[in-house]
Amino acid sequence: MNTSPYSNTRATLAIAKASLRSIFRSPSAVVFSLLFPLIFIVVFANIGGGGVTVDVGVAKGCDTLNPIYKALQQSKVVNLIKNQSSEDMKKNLAKGSIDAILDVKVNGKTGWTIYPPLAALPKIPSTLNTAPFTLNIQYSNASQDKGSILKSILNNVLYNINSVVYANLPKIAEIKETTVKGREYKYIDFILPGQLGFSLLSTGVFGTAFVFLSLRQTLVIKRFFATPVKRYSIVLGEMLARVIFGLLGALVIIIIGHYAFGFTLINGLGTMLNMLVLSFIGLIVFMGFGFIISGLAKNETSVPPLSNIITLPQFLLSGTFFSTAAFPKWLQPISNALPLTHLNNAMRKVAFEGAGLGDVTHQLLILLAWGIVIYAIAIKTFKWE
Repeated sequence: MNTSPYSNTRATLAIAKASLRSIFRSPSAVVFSLLFPLIFIVVFANIGGGGVTVDVGVAKGCDTLNPIYKALQQSKVVNLIKNQSSEDMKKNLAKGSIDAILDVKVNGKTGWTIYPPLAALPKIPSTLNTAPFTLNIQYSNASQDKGSILKSILNNVLYNINSVVYANLPKIAEIKETTVKGREYKYIDFILPGQLGFSLLSTGVFGTAFVFLSLRQTLVIKRFFATPVKRYSIVLGEMLARVIFGLLGALVIIIIGHYAFGFTLINGLGTMLNMLVLSFIGLIVFMGFGFIISGLAKNETSVPPLSNIITLPQFLLSGTFFSTAAFPKWLQPISNALPLTHLNNAMRKVAFEGAGLGDVTHQLLILLAWGIVIYAIAIKTFKWE
């Protein structure tokens, strides 16, 4: 007769082992958490970022009333960024996440106090000896292709303004160009962290919601209650299985991305470990959504709609496939409020910029706040029977 005390630790590990085995036997779990992200990585890594957008930082003190700036504002290709500090712009230019920095200065008096649209301007036979504007442009060799596109756009803009406004002036602006050294920011460096977040969110929400609803409906949890196993052992065991599965999936995605597509791991193994820590934190937060859904769902058919209400907005608005900077301004505050946005941003900072976990405390604090709110709701909604 075994007289040793009952071990809830062993019970937790046994539940985790059985649950992990069932996850690997589930085709849907492998497809949503691993296969889909890898397919998206392969597709986007080979076709690039779709429509071309040139991100141009607007320097502090730049004249924004001149016709050159107005013309760039109307361009569908140029995305003017004004909400970054000078220091952030320089850092982002060096790493290639913005493609140029623009600074337009007025040379003396041009005769214009407010610049109307070009079509409304009469031709001016100018007697100015110097160009009315100086155009200071900083490019980065980390984004040479986008820099070439911007040069072409600027040449076209200057030619049009010159022919419309100044009939006799050789040039409307004196252009001063500089190029800073930087590390190339490839599209895989943007898309892989987003797809990793996609995988973690799918694992946390769908996996947790389905498993606890199924355990409740099949009376497995009720049978557990007839044993000495504690309730926390059931929850921890299932969570441990999903964390292990999610981290293994994250590891596979990072390794394939690095060796097959050149995904940047700036500090090698250290960067990979930091990304796995972020993956763990993200998984814990996202599983809270799964607990809420498992408590609200009446049956298995109601799980997908409830899960999609939580996951789809985050897949589309959190910078998973496209940069949130390309979204309309009214939509960006919504994007910036979502937890997946901050997980994706933290991943990209760690992977490409070499940031440590201490450098992404802003993102971690927002994830922590989300976790507190989510688990407070989950405690109220979760049902054992």
